[in-house]
Amino acid sequence: MAENEELPIHRLLGEETLVAIVAGFYRQVPGDPILGPMYPKQDFAGAEQRLRSFLIYRFGGPPDYLRDRGHPRLRMRHAPFVVDRVARDRWMELMMRSVDEQVAAQKVSAEHRAYVERFLGDIATFLINQA
Repeated sequence: MAENEELPIHRLLGEETLVAIVAGFYRQVPGDPILGPMYPKQDFAGAEQRLRSFLIYRFGGPPDYLRDRGHPRLRMRHAPFVVDRVARDRWMELMMRSVDEQVAAQKVSAEHRAYVERFLGDIATFLINQA
């Protein structure tokens, strides 16, 4: 597979696995000293739903995210938050920990894990807005 080739992750992993990855990530966030304070407590469930919907859409699933939110405009939507290298790396750490739970459950292969890590890492790096 070429590095810039997109895989149909939604079809390969299934929506249930993508939902589990997002849920596993959000289970870790409230107690995290770096990411926890970035999430508004009153909209934590909304934040989880938006990430779940975005990843399902972006990985080839139904375009519900576009219907509900329009163009992702990720940089604009994240502008109010300080996203530095530390926050980016912690986001990736928690997200990949959740992906690894699905690897251990044999829902994600090593090849697909590497693809998801590269994909999410590119997005996380793109969102850095502070030195």
